[in-house]
Amino acid sequence: MLKYITKESHSSTTNMFIQFSILFLLFTTPFTSLIKAKQDNNNFVHSLDLKELNLENKQEKLSHLKFYWHDIVSGNNPSSMVIVPPPLKNSTTAFGLVNMIENPLTLGPQLSSKLVGKAQGFYASTSQSEVDLIMAMNFAIIEGKYNGSTITILGRNPVYDKVREMPIIGGSGLFRFARGYSQLRTHWFSSKTNDAIVEYNIYVLHY
Repeated sequence: MLKYITKESHSSTTNMFIQFSILFLLFTTPFTSLIKAKQDNNNFVHSLDLKELNLENKQEKLSHLKFYWHDIVSGNNPSSMVIVPPPLKNSTTAFGLVNMIENPLTLGPQLSSKLVGKAQGFYASTSQSEVDLIMAMNFAIIEGKYNGSTITILGRNPVYDKVREMPIIGGSGLFRFARGYSQLRTHWFSSKTNDAIVEYNIYVLHY
């Protein structure tokens, strides 16, 4: 009888342990998965080797690009259009003005010169005391080996300064990891139509 009770007790204890183990796994596995998922979500920054982007054998190079930016406001087919007019009609700086652009980029100052790309983005008047623009543009190149590549410019443009400078903050295609600056000089401006032609010299470091 004692052997039977001991055997039954041992069997019961074993069954209880198995049941407890199953219940433990059932209830803890979801929490473990949640904790692991949370940890994985927190680790969103990982170090990379240059080999993973095929950059280990590439040298950073400096390129100079020069073209003319045509801001065409007048006519039946403008490349620069007012999206938000100046809130104050008597503002001498057009403060608050926003223009959306797709301006031609040409090799020479004439609009009929060879088209090498388009400046797509916007500019806005940001000063109440002088004519200052904030400019955000992608220069989309359509010519030569750089066809399909872009250079991104974001910066302040005090338009009445003889020479202005704006930073290059990035690029795509053959201009990945681009950094540098652009120098601007007004080539021509019409006070009657507000059309303008601006010479851009871009100095960009890229792979």
